[in-house]
Amino acid sequence: MFLAVIAFTLNSFRHYIMNSHQNLVEDDNEEDDETSSSTILDKIRSIVTYVCTYLWAVSFILLIFILYASIRGPFNIINSFNTATMFFNTLTPKFYVALTGTSSLISGLILIFEWWYFKRYGTSFIEQVSINHFTPMLSGNDSNNSLMSNNESPALTSSSMNGLSSGNGTNNMSSCGSSNGIDSATPVTGTNECKVWKNPCALFRGAEYQRLIQYNGKEPLTFHDMNLSAQEHQTFFSCDLDEGKPEYEMMQRAWRERAPSIRIQLARDALEKNAEFTPALVLLAEEEATTIIDAERLLKQALKCAENAYRKSQQLLEQGHNQDIVHKRNTNILIYVKRRLGMCARKLGKLREATKIFRDLVKEFPMMSVFNIHENLIEVLLALQNYPDVQGVLAKYDDISLPKSATICYTAALLKARAVASTFSPDVASKRGLTAAEMSAVEAIHRAVEFNPHVPKYLLEMKSIILPPEHILKRGDSEAIAYAFFHLPHWRRVEGALNLLHCTWEGTFRMIPYPLEKGHLFHPYPTCTEAADRELLPAFHDVSVFPKKELPFFILFTAGLCSGTAMLALLTHQYPEIAASIARLFLTWFSVPIQYLTDKIESLLPSNLFQQLAKF
Repeated sequence: MFLAVIAFTLNSFRHYIMNSHQNLVEDDNEEDDETSSSTILDKIRSIVTYVCTYLWAVSFILLIFILYASIRGPFNIINSFNTATMFFNTLTPKFYVALTGTSSLISGLILIFEWWYFKRYGTSFIEQVSINHFTPMLSGNDSNNSLMSNNESPALTSSSMNGLSSGNGTNNMSSCGSSNGIDSATPVTGTNECKVWKNPCALFRGAEYQRLIQYNGKEPLTFHDMNLSAQEHQTFFSCDLDEGKPEYEMMQRAWRERAPSIRIQLARDALEKNAEFTPALVLLAEEEATTIIDAERLLKQALKCAENAYRKSQQLLEQGHNQDIVHKRNTNILIYVKRRLGMCARKLGKLREATKIFRDLVKEFPMMSVFNIHENLIEVLLALQNYPDVQGVLAKYDDISLPKSATICYTAALLKARAVASTFSPDVASKRGLTAAEMSAVEAIHRAVEFNPHVPKYLLEMKSIILPPEHILKRGDSEAIAYAFFHLPHWRRVEGALNLLHCTWEGTFRMIPYPLEKGHLFHPYPTCTEAADRELLPAFHDVSVFPKKELPFFILFTAGLCSGTAMLALLTHQYPEIAASIARLFLTWFSVPIQYLTDKIESLLPSNLFQQLAKF
């Protein structure tokens, strides 16, 4: 019977080879060289798969036959096992010391290599080889699985919503991806450059940051953050033609100083040289004014000076390149002063005045995207609860060609959540599934969380909020702090919005492809955000890190194996007699179930079966 099975297998394999060879010949005549080579590889793979399928059955039959032959036949595994037991009983403790020491050394070398690879590439070498090489060979092409994982509907993560994905509603993730100009099923490539941006809603140093220093003595701003502001002021508030002017020389020194008192004194000295010197008035409004009212008063005075200088330079634009440089400098100063006046009006509760200022700036200077004035406008409109105008601003700035921000992504999610949050119930949604409006809101939340994964913990008050820095890193912890600091009241005002965010935001991390270099709706998440955020945020703040670099299983396994075997080697060396007795006891325990199984097999199988099969 066994020989018949083998003959049948070989015959089938011969016919399959002949048919495959004929098909390959026909394909070679019809297709070009490149297509035929790929077809040949596919045929070879199918042949190997076909052979392996029968080999599994043959191997199983051989295993049963050899097992029985070993028990009853000439191999007599029982006697061999008894001989092996006697051999292990005669081993000296030195053998056990050498064995465990060698095992510890090998596992230690594997651990060192795994740790080095993880520190350099952020993943386990063994795990990566298993996923990228062994898994495709065992399971075939995984392109369908990857597409399915990218196109599946976002799953809600609370314990009561496990069956939500099987409910009603269709997946509209492709529409969300198209709004960013990226197909959701296509991996995205991009740079991981971490660019620092000016915080559009930065606080005033004297009126707001100074309060924290007076209250608990903690510095809310880092030197790196303040140094970036000084460099920007030197770039925006001065030009090459200002060299040699005493007031500008004083301001250059003031921007480079670290002590606030020295900066303020230098600004006063510059005002003595020129009473209408706008940069000095701006510095006094930023750092000397202890209230927003005082800051507004100084900024209004600076606005008059800035407007006069702007009009004069505008009239002299046609006189040459030098006048164009001066006009650009005056334009920057005017925009900065107007924006800070709008922020003062927002803080003093004059929302409509602030809205007008920001609208005028966006209309008059549409190309000055470096200040991100539209984010100030969005925040003020949310405070007014003017949601239609907020949607209009988002429609203009949530564009493919423009850079995204947490304000844009999370405001879009808030507006969509506002339509369904008041009636949203996790228990009801898990039973009936998501409606079209709920699915749209969930996808918007997932899009926002993928852009900046740090924001939800601050909005849900799972992590304490600190004063935002003067500069932010998009997609970083600094941007999340700045967004939550100003927009948390807007989320609280929308009933049920935070509850919907709590139920859905964690599902994003299961949708993002792994490794993170592949991306999903946006460019791959930068790996340099942690280092940049630590330079922007104060030392007393626990910087949020994504993704958490948890140790892979194989590193923990090799570490435990190395430690365990090293400990066994040490104990065996120190207590050889006890270690040898324990080893013999372990071997005895291990041989008991094997002896029991062999006895059972002998009692069940007939004694003359081997002779009959041998004759056949």
